[in-house]
Amino acid sequence: MAFSLPATHARPPISPTVEPIPPLTNGDRLSRAEFERRYDAMPHVKKAELIDGVVYMPSPVRFNLHAEQHCDLTTLIGIYRFGTDGVRSGDNASIRLDMDSEPQPDVVLFIDPERGGQARIDDDGYIQSAPEMAAEVSSSSVSHDLGVKLQAYQRNGIREYVVWRVLDRAIDWFVLRGAEYQRLAAEEGVYRSETFPGLWLDTAALLAGDRAKVLEVLHEGLRTPAHGAFVARLSAAAPPQLESR
Repeated sequence: MAFSLPATHARPPISPTVEPIPPLTNGDRLSRAEFERRYDAMPHVKKAELIDGVVYMPSPVRFNLHAEQHCDLTTLIGIYRFGTDGVRSGDNASIRLDMDSEPQPDVVLFIDPERGGQARIDDDGYIQSAPEMAAEVSSSSVSHDLGVKLQAYQRNGIREYVVWRVLDRAIDWFVLRGAEYQRLAAEEGVYRSETFPGLWLDTAALLAGDRAKVLEVLHEGLRTPAHGAFVARLSAAAPPQLESR
């Protein structure tokens, strides 16, 4: 006769062991899916990137070597966005590029996907594919931003890439021509975006902290016929009754 414990002494069900999610570590080699899983489990981490399958986690941010310049660059692109219906921008947004890369640039600017832009917003809120422009403020990360990250942006078709090299007091503006980046030539010290008509940047003024001059030049670009034609083209591409963002 089989013996069984009384119901009051029945053994509790054994719960399956839940493996803890490993933390992200600088230099890890991961797939993009595993990178996202670990990053999502670390809400205290503010910035981590996956470039060519390798995790990069930057050092803490200094005010005078990154944060202030980041604010200036974000403000410049934000004002351009305010004056250009049909484009979108943001800072520190992760971008799902190819399966080995998910960078988090300081600033992105892109044409609204609903108006013909090459990127899109996934259902879970991430940018998928290449935005038209990415920008970085770079001090300790110059070799990274002008090395593996530039190669990843170039490979994935980000049309323009701006790097502010803070310690070198220089700004590089790259334009994708064919399959390779080339440096955009500044006209009388002013960069004029080819992808975003009217986005003009006086580099000497920005580096000198002359923000009034930076705004004056930007507004000059926003008043050009080329910018007006760009806005009209984006407006014509808008789906019916699309609300401006």
